[in-house]
Amino acid sequence: MNPSGGLLPPDDPRLADQARKWRSAYLHIPFCEEVCPYCDFAVVAGRDQLASRYGEALVAEIRSAPVWGPLDAVNFGGGTPSRMAPELLEKILQVLSSRLGLRKGAEVSLEANPEDWTLQKAESLVAAGFNRVSLGAQSFDAEVLSYLGRRHTPAQIVRAVTAARKAGFVSVNMDLIMGSPPESASSWTETLQRALENNPDHLSTYSLTVEPGTVLWKTVRAGASPPDSDRQAECWEEADRECARAGLVRYEVSNAARPGHPCRYNLSVWGQGEYLGFGNGAHSFRDGRRWENLRGVERYLDTVESGRSPNRRFESIDGWAAETERVLLGIRRRAGVRTGRAGGALWESPKGRELRRAGILGLHGDRLVVERPLLTDEVSRAILTLPPPDSACLG
Repeated sequence: MNPSGGLLPPDDPRLADQARKWRSAYLHIPFCEEVCPYCDFAVVAGRDQLASRYGEALVAEIRSAPVWGPLDAVNFGGGTPSRMAPELLEKILQVLSSRLGLRKGAEVSLEANPEDWTLQKAESLVAAGFNRVSLGAQSFDAEVLSYLGRRHTPAQIVRAVTAARKAGFVSVNMDLIMGSPPESASSWTETLQRALENNPDHLSTYSLTVEPGTVLWKTVRAGASPPDSDRQAECWEEADRECARAGLVRYEVSNAARPGHPCRYNLSVWGQGEYLGFGNGAHSFRDGRRWENLRGVERYLDTVESGRSPNRRFESIDGWAAETERVLLGIRRRAGVRTGRAGGALWESPKGRELRRAGILGLHGDRLVVERPLLTDEVSRAILTLPPPDSACLG
């Protein structure tokens, strides 16, 4: 069985339903060379000297976690996990495996930037137990890469993919960002073509968004042109067509994969599966509760090193809240989501009937499906406005 989703097609409803039972872990590695102008994640730049100390704090936090598992998926995100020494990443993974357990064939993934990805590093990580890498390619246009604050070249993307393949990674993903102001229609077409020429197992295509507080947000507020949503829609439609021609199946609004290669970690989250997060700013969801870790790196380190828990902001997710969240998460998948109480309420609501008449919302057997994926956010807003039922808690 492939570690990234078995033999079922990426958009198979059976796979979507299985994912709800998977258990996952997320490990946040916050270090970057520079913070990209559009990024609002819990990251730091120029602080690599903290990597060893941070790694030991992660190990301590994992060892203090309750016994739970085994894990079906592990995701090292950031930040730039590949900036951390492979031997330290290996130690963290070993402690995680010892404490929580890993299922045979579990997906073990990390994010990497093309400019600091080498064959030696890739081989070391495969030997450590990693089997999936997500490369932050973003674009094959040098002007667009510069606008996005990226430090790599198009040629380095190709070399990174080649190194990952040669080292033995089972699954290779590329992230692309579409619709930035300097990107022309021909530029996006070339980016798609060059990405697909490298035969990725998985391709993620995200619209550039202006997040409050980021450098990009400040630039746009000062008068710079924002991304054009109509242009981004055209980019999405082209990506959907070209991925299908290349044999990649879109299984979520922004993600397409070859059979056997969907991202198991993401499928679990969209399926309302449970996960534990470790590291600054990481989130967890288990036993009907959600919580997050302290966001600041220094506060996180000081707290863990003093033997205290970095967890905070606990929230119960149960009853109607859990049911609406199940539909809200699942509706992003091409397989849709089982109707249930919230899905039924949406289907019969005035807004639901409006969405049905517009051909946006469909019912395939017992599953709600968004027929026009570009309007998924409109469906999500309708879910969020659903009133709770008159009856008591759903349990």
